[in-house]
Amino acid sequence: MAAACSLVCCEEEREADKAVIVQFSNGSVKNADRLDFTFYKNTDESNPRKKSRRMLVAESDRLSYVGNNFGTGSLKCNNLCKYYVGVLNKQTMQMEVHSAQLFNMQPVIPGETTETEKSQDASQTYRDKVDSLIEAFGTNKQKRALVSRRLNQVGSETLHQAVAKAANTVIDQKGLEALQQEVAQTESQGDLALHLPPCHTDADRPENVYLFDDLLSPVEYEALEAAGSKMAALTPAELQTMRDDGGCLCVVKQLETLPSDDEAREKRTRCTYYLSLLLKLARQKSITRKFGQEDGCPRIIQNKLMRTFTVETFNNGRVLNLVSSSMRAKVAAYCLTLLLHIGHMTADLTLLHRDLGVTEARMVELAKSMGLTLIKPARRKADEAGPRDDHRQASLVLPLVKYEQLIERRKRKKMR
Repeated sequence: MAAACSLVCCEEEREADKAVIVQFSNGSVKNADRLDFTFYKNTDESNPRKKSRRMLVAESDRLSYVGNNFGTGSLKCNNLCKYYVGVLNKQTMQMEVHSAQLFNMQPVIPGETTETEKSQDASQTYRDKVDSLIEAFGTNKQKRALVSRRLNQVGSETLHQAVAKAANTVIDQKGLEALQQEVAQTESQGDLALHLPPCHTDADRPENVYLFDDLLSPVEYEALEAAGSKMAALTPAELQTMRDDGGCLCVVKQLETLPSDDEAREKRTRCTYYLSLLLKLARQKSITRKFGQEDGCPRIIQNKLMRTFTVETFNNGRVLNLVSSSMRAKVAAYCLTLLLHIGHMTADLTLLHRDLGVTEARMVELAKSMGLTLIKPARRKADEAGPRDDHRQASLVLPLVKYEQLIERRKRKKMR
């Protein structure tokens, strides 16, 4: 009768106590006692992916075997399940259960290397590998698509080479600096054309370069009749209050110098009211349908302001009309054009840039983009008394002035 044995489970087991189970890929080994096994582990204990890597090497007189638990040659079952092995103690007749790890031992033939194949595989991309599979095992439809894609790729490469050759030829003929200047000028004109009023460069009169109807249509102009009458009825005290509040210096200046002619006076008051709305709009981040109602703004003018000088966006299911930076530049351009029509094709840039809250350099750049002639303030002698007028003026004179775009280069600071 065979002796009975009991099963004992190891409660606390270290990494070194795990049993190793090996299988040889080319068959079973008859003389396992003649194999010299060596167990290696990764020295990088801080890396969580590398600290569990193990390698088992079995050497014999004729052949060597290598197995590892990582890489392409490892057994995937080690990651999916756990293995246990029982070891019988014949003296106590107790079987101890230990955790086990499987290794697939593969023979390593001396002199045979796969570095060339590995380097070729590493150089191939995923697309190249898929193409190789399609060439070998793909359907006729897949093969035709592969041939078509390769032909298109060759065509695109030829096109890129032709474009590069043409670009080099143009650079050699014109020069790099001249091309950079042309590109900068084209980009600046393209950006400014988005917010400038329609320009008619072939006009025979200065009034027809930027048409008044492009600023205010006849219907919109008629809708400003009541608002213009209120502007004309403002008292000097109310004008002084507007001056003290700031932000409407252009409006105050136009109302203080109203012409005596009824038709010209009516046009200036209506345009001045519309100018005040534009200046107020430029200082807002967003506007609502109530914008201008306290000032008696007609509904048609409200719709025009929202449609022309705001950008619609959505926030929490609501439509918001934002006044972006590009829209502020557009407001400045329309204000300047409106002042030109009010002031006989001459506008005060200094007052306008103060009302809009922009820099004078930005205002001058806008005037140059519109082709206006800049009028510098006259120099005065030091001994002359009286207030000094340093306001910069802009005038529309035919033909329009074309300013050269200068490419600024920052100077490097010298190291001391």
